[in-house]
Amino acid sequence: MTKDKSATVAELIRASLSELTRTERKLASSLMANYPVAGLSSITEVANRADVSTPSVLRMAKKLGFSGFPAFQAALRNEVEETLSNPIVKHEQWSRQAPAEHILNRFADATIDNLSGTLRQIDHKSFDELSELLIDESRKISVVGGRLTQSIADYLATHLQVVRDRVSLLPATPSQWPHHLLNLKPNDILIIFDVRRYESNLSDLARLADRRGVKIVLFTDQWMSPISSMAIHVFPVRIEAPSGWDSAVVTMFLVEALISAIEGKRWPQTRNRLHELEELFDETRRFLKKP
Repeated sequence: MTKDKSATVAELIRASLSELTRTERKLASSLMANYPVAGLSSITEVANRADVSTPSVLRMAKKLGFSGFPAFQAALRNEVEETLSNPIVKHEQWSRQAPAEHILNRFADATIDNLSGTLRQIDHKSFDELSELLIDESRKISVVGGRLTQSIADYLATHLQVVRDRVSLLPATPSQWPHHLLNLKPNDILIIFDVRRYESNLSDLARLADRRGVKIVLFTDQWMSPISSMAIHVFPVRIEAPSGWDSAVVTMFLVEALISAIEGKRWPQTRNRLHELEELFDETRRFLKKP
């Protein structure tokens, strides 16, 4: 395959799955289970961990568009450096490379690139399966985010609470999470938002939830949070922008598309809940009425 220079190794692997042999898919699964660390060992260790031969590792690296295993590892190392970039370093990099156009146009270009790159990689079948899971009211849904993604988690939880019951937003304070874990049963769903720099508290929460049989859904970035190895559905989103901060635009796009899909699947129930909610708002005088 022709290598997309802007794609991460994980994106290249997902895009080429249909072209891989059974042995190569076995290797791909091993690499993705502990990405990107699994690919940074020697070629022999990578092969042994996946229980494949070293020539198989080399063939797959070339199939992904790399000249060989060293080039494959160099790409992974670059990704690790990217995930560790702090806002100051990011801003300096963009300042050197930014064209002369207005920031509105540059940011729009970056957002469109992020959206198109994300949609090329997102598995629509996984998206559909998640929407089906989320309308199953036998499952409790909990949603949580990190330092900068908690607001997106709040947005999703607020809308899901209108569509169905048994939805809760975990608080921003990790010390309170065990109380919520106590109420999560096997096959309940925990939706986690975790983008670089990945948060250890969220990884700890995911491990505890996974141990209890909770189904984990992850919204992350193109470099993929370590939580991806525990999630049944992973949605990697492109987040880079001409800014000292990563962009949440495409993540919000996916969240709103998911809300729309769920609402459409159970519109009669949602409509009834909306009517009831509006009556409650009227009684509490939450919103101003037009004169």
